[in-house]
Amino acid sequence: MDEIFKRMKQVSESGDIDAFYILIREDVNLLDHIDKIPFVDTPLHIAASAGHIQFSLEMMELKPSFAWKRNLDGFSPIHLALQNEHIELVRRLIQANWNLVRVRGRERLTPLHYVVAKGDHLDLLDEFLLICPNSLIDSNLELEG
Repeated sequence: MDEIFKRMKQVSESGDIDAFYILIREDVNLLDHIDKIPFVDTPLHIAASAGHIQFSLEMMELKPSFAWKRNLDGFSPIHLALQNEHIELVRRLIQANWNLVRVRGRERLTPLHYVVAKGDHLDLLDEFLLICPNSLIDSNLELEG
């Protein structure tokens, strides 16, 4: 099993969708195995860190739960995309699922918190608030709590 996980990581880093489906043919439950691990860099985490848009969207389609999962450092895929400044990927992720604006990562920070704290890409704030106005409520609750 370790060997196929290692190959999955390489495929995710390269963003090779065809190679991914070759792995799935070897183990049709591969994504389910990964999903059972509480804190893990899923293929979506790895692809989001690398900025692979099409691969990331493919993973979200196949395993939507990966978008909400935290890795060992406490970050979701959208947080990793933001940290690595893959802004177009961030936009595509929230287009695929607008609720990702509300996903909490390490220290309960949402993507909105991250953008405000970092001070970069403030244009994303408009997009976040337009697509998910309740993300502002999440931020205010965090400040009160």
